[in-house]
Amino acid sequence: MAAKKTGTKTGAARTKAVVTKPIGKKPAAKAVVKKAAAKPAVVKKVVVKKVVVKKPAPKPVAKPVAKPAPREEAVAAVKMPKTGVIPVGAGMSPYDIPYYGAPLGAHLSTAGGIATAPPRAPDIGATAMQLFTKQANQWKEKPCTDAEVKTFRTALAATPVTFCTAHDSYLINLASPDPVLRAKSIESFECEMRRSNALGLDAVVSHPGNFMDHRADGIARNADAITQVLERVTGPTRLLMELTAGQGTVIGSTFEEMADLLGQLPAALQDRVGVCFDTAHVYASGYDLANDFDGVMTRFSDVVGFHRLGLLHLNDSKAPLASKKDRHELIGLGSIGEGAFRRIMTDQRFAAVPKVLETPKGDDMITNDRRMLRKLRAFAGGR
Repeated sequence: MAAKKTGTKTGAARTKAVVTKPIGKKPAAKAVVKKAAAKPAVVKKVVVKKVVVKKPAPKPVAKPVAKPAPREEAVAAVKMPKTGVIPVGAGMSPYDIPYYGAPLGAHLSTAGGIATAPPRAPDIGATAMQLFTKQANQWKEKPCTDAEVKTFRTALAATPVTFCTAHDSYLINLASPDPVLRAKSIESFECEMRRSNALGLDAVVSHPGNFMDHRADGIARNADAITQVLERVTGPTRLLMELTAGQGTVIGSTFEEMADLLGQLPAALQDRVGVCFDTAHVYASGYDLANDFDGVMTRFSDVVGFHRLGLLHLNDSKAPLASKKDRHELIGLGSIGEGAFRRIMTDQRFAAVPKVLETPKGDDMITNDRRMLRKLRAFAGGR
């Protein structure tokens, strides 16, 4: 009996030991293995994702914005600063287009005094300029003082301008049969020539005027007045008679009429007088620059002569061919079109002739001129 009890207790103890040992140790060991395996895997994945997200920095996006290509469309859209504050060659200046031709520019404002005009030339990319030496629609005359002459010449010398011309008053009519108007016109014309010579200008552009009674008499009166003034006033400034559109009783709208006027001047004055060829005027008077460029230029050469061509006014025309209307338009936007201006900028017969715009200025007096001069420089380069 005693031996049987002892065997039963010993069996129970062994059974408990067998049951409790595997249950307590094996699950714990498995859990430790899983945690150790899981933690490194999670850490690696997070690190890889962060590196992939951080590597594409915003630098490549910023680079293209820093170098915009200058285009004419962009020039038209940009609101330019006020006159006198754009540095030479800045932004979309025409100076950044290579150009090796004759002086090229535009008519510039003298608001604030005549010496304010030259600094405006670099603003638009000009190497030539035209200006008024007085109020063009007033008879009031005054000579330039020594101080004004010095200030103007100093200002001009500081610019790239190599050709500078004045345009005389719109009131002047040297062909008039009215003795009072004729006397005032001769006085105003003489004052203009004296101012321009004092300033050292290369030329004065003048309209032939209106005959008002008989064409032949008007031409003779004009030639006589020019002779009187040029014999009294000497200097470096050349007189350039401008071809006109032919409205009303104006003279000088045909090559033959201009040749007649110049032919009546004394031989001693011939070298001091030439012609200003305005494209809008010539087209409006009936010479088809758009469709017969070569024919028009051959006619000009035969009748007037390229040796007399001292200046080109480059203007497109709002008015149609032979309309007799003087209406200027931006280059390429009028009835003449781009073709004639491309020819002018590449034709060797005009290679040494200064060229000046008289096209619409727009709101800021700068943007349109810059666009047009940029376009003409591009034409010269075959673009």
